[in-house]
Amino acid sequence: MTQADFSSIDYMYMSRAMQLAKRGLYSTAPNPCVGCVIVKDDNCVGEGWHVRAGEGHAEVNAINDAGERVQGATVYLTLEPCSHFGRTPPCSQALVDAGVARVVVAMLDPNPQVSGQGVAQLKDAGIQVETGLLEQQAEALNPGYLKRMREGLPWVRCKLAMSLDGRTAMASGESQWITSDAAREDVHRLRARSDAIMTGSGTVTVDNPSMTARGKEATQRGEQPLRVIVDSELKVSPQSAIFREQGIVRIFTLADCAPHRKKALQDVGAEVVMLPARDSRVDLTAVMHELAESQINEVMIEAGAGLVGALLQVKLVDEIIIYMAPKIMGDNARGLFQLPEVEKMSQSVPLHIDDVRKVGVDWRFNIRPDYGV
Repeated sequence: MTQADFSSIDYMYMSRAMQLAKRGLYSTAPNPCVGCVIVKDDNCVGEGWHVRAGEGHAEVNAINDAGERVQGATVYLTLEPCSHFGRTPPCSQALVDAGVARVVVAMLDPNPQVSGQGVAQLKDAGIQVETGLLEQQAEALNPGYLKRMREGLPWVRCKLAMSLDGRTAMASGESQWITSDAAREDVHRLRARSDAIMTGSGTVTVDNPSMTARGKEATQRGEQPLRVIVDSELKVSPQSAIFREQGIVRIFTLADCAPHRKKALQDVGAEVVMLPARDSRVDLTAVMHELAESQINEVMIEAGAGLVGALLQVKLVDEIIIYMAPKIMGDNARGLFQLPEVEKMSQSVPLHIDDVRKVGVDWRFNIRPDYGV
């Protein structure tokens, strides 16, 4: 169906399902966020959302909320119902058993274990199924899950803080703090929705960060995101703060690194993963594939200009979030990206600015690189 074929009632209840789905933003990984609304005689009789991986899916929670009123009802779902046994039974069968009459699905699930099979099972049971309502909004709910299912890669989001003149640190490396408390609180929300937070060995050495998520969203998430260090030569010190925090630290390095350094890092609990080299450095594409295989949906990059620039050069960055502070740091301070191959305007990276908003005294830019593919 086209968007025009749906009624205003359909739009209203699918919008409500989207709102419900967002409640699982910090807690459903590696599963997607999903919302469900059940409507009978133009009245909402049940609502549900996926709260946490391993627990009931949105459809089952909504069916339980509706009770006997689910018979003959219309169901609004932000994502195609699963049709396979995982940690929970298939939701497509639950909808069939509940006796619903109509199911409106925002988008099909690209997971090869589902991928149209959930919709087919509903249709085979005689249920009216319509798809495509608010599909673009549904896509935006789960960028990491969808990319992992389609491409075998996580969604990569780079966070950067800069001055008005585009500087991220003083020439000495000092960078704390460019932005305000409000911006840093916003960053913790981004960390809490991420499955992994990645940095480079240089940032660990200079800034000694803990790389943890804090605040109510982190509490909702439960365990800390995986912390990832890209360190070709295993330069990071085992005494670094990042190893003293709860949660897992995974270091990606080259296969020919020093064994004694590897053991020292493993002794403080780090996972050390050997990967092939690309231009004498860790192959960043291999890093992202490995993370996707570990069911990592979203990776947040908090690193220096070298690692961020390298990721941008190999077209692994999906989104850039820049916090711009109202201050000037001077032309000796460090820039955002190291891009040695960019010498002409024709080699510059075009960007799409999707959103600009004020966060405390700072400004936040949501940006997508345009790789021309």
